[in-house]
Amino acid sequence: MLTRKARLWVIGIAVLLLFWTVYEQVYEVTAATVLMIGFLIWGYFREGTVVMAAREFHAKNYEEAEILLKEIEDPDRLGRHRRGFYEFIYGNLELHKHNYEEAEKHFQIASRFPLRNQNDKAIVLVHLANINLRKKDKEKAKAYVEKAKTFKISARVKSIIEKIESEI
Repeated sequence: MLTRKARLWVIGIAVLLLFWTVYEQVYEVTAATVLMIGFLIWGYFREGTVVMAAREFHAKNYEEAEILLKEIEDPDRLGRHRRGFYEFIYGNLELHKHNYEEAEKHFQIASRFPLRNQNDKAIVLVHLANINLRKKDKEKAKAYVEKAKTFKISARVKSIIEKIESEI
C-alpha cells in the first residue's frame, strides 16, 4: 500500500542497506534485503495503489482516487482481486463524472473479476442496469437485474433493484 514514489524511496534505502551488508559481508541480511526489494517490486505490479484509491474514494476524495488509479500503468498485471476493485472504483469515478460509456466499460470488466462479496457483484450489475436504463435499452437492463437477483444481496440493493424493475 505504497505509492510509486514511496516504493522508490524504500527501495533506494534498501539498496543502500544492500551495499552496506555486502561490504560488511553479512550475507544473511543481504539475502533478506534482496527478498524485500523483490517483494516491493512484485507488490507494485500485483497490488498497485488500489487499496489507497479505495480509501480515497470512500472518503469522497475523487480526484485523489483517480490520481492513485492512474498511477497503475498496466491494470492487466494486477492480481485478480485487485483488478476487480480497480475496475469497480474506476467505473464509479466515471459514473460520478457522468461519463456513462466509460463507466459501463469498467463495470463490465469488473463483473468478470471476483469482488469482496456477492453484494458488491450485485452492485456492479445494478450500475450496469442503471446505465442501460439511461440508454433506453430495457432488455439489457432487465438481464442485468435478473442476474443481480441471483446473488445474496442486502436490503438496500434489493430496494434499488425493485426501483429499477418498476422503471423498466
